[in-house]
Amino acid sequence: MNITEIINATAAPENSDPAQATAPAGTASDFDSYLSSSSTTMDDIFQKASQTYGVSVNLLKAIAKQESNFDAKATSHCGAQGVMQLMPGTAAALGVSDAYDPEQNIMGGAKYISQLLAKYNGDIPLALAAYNAGSGNVAKYGGIPPFKETQNYVAKVTAYMNENLSIDGGKNQIPSKAFLDAWNQGMGTVSEDTYVEDILEQIFSYEDYMRFLEMFLEQMTATKNALTGYDSRQREEENNALYSYQNINYNPAVMNLMNQS
Repeated sequence: MNITEIINATAAPENSDPAQATAPAGTASDFDSYLSSSSTTMDDIFQKASQTYGVSVNLLKAIAKQESNFDAKATSHCGAQGVMQLMPGTAAALGVSDAYDPEQNIMGGAKYISQLLAKYNGDIPLALAAYNAGSGNVAKYGGIPPFKETQNYVAKVTAYMNENLSIDGGKNQIPSKAFLDAWNQGMGTVSEDTYVEDILEQIFSYEDYMRFLEMFLEQMTATKNALTGYDSRQREEENNALYSYQNINYNPAVMNLMNQS
């Protein structure tokens, strides 16, 4: 039985009152179908950000490709976060409260690059240099800073702009907040992970788990003995017997009886 069948087997009874079904039922098939109708995509967000801030979709996607490869959970070694790799201070200044939320992050990144484009009169290379190295360094060096990282960054993002970038399907579909709220409500405000854990607890008892560990250890011991030719179980029994003999020999009461004889 796979996980979908397990979840379906524990779904609400068919005779439940449909009038009370104000949220999706807690089944994997319902989750998939509802997700497809109630989610947005990263492409949608880029389009929205482009229209909101007047920045080319190709530029926004090119930045995201170079910054995180469209990974909403990405974190750099210096602390930049999310799809557009916003630093916490920058994110806060842009009104982004959750930098790992794809929509907030992309909208924030679009707002930021639009401000930089306005600052540099539409000069994309300078705006990209400032996005990567900061406006202070652009001012200090009177143009793109002589940093290899920044120069490579500008070159790569510019090249990506001329490509028809596609976003991996696994990263592209994003449940909307309304969908997640509805899904949680449908499961009694329990997250999907917790819901599955509860199901597994109904199937596997503690005794089953302990028996599994016992069988696993027996198999590991048998495998080790077969590979080494060493019977660890027999040696363990021998050690136990020796230990018991020593206990008897050194037991004060036994020693007194032996000395008297």
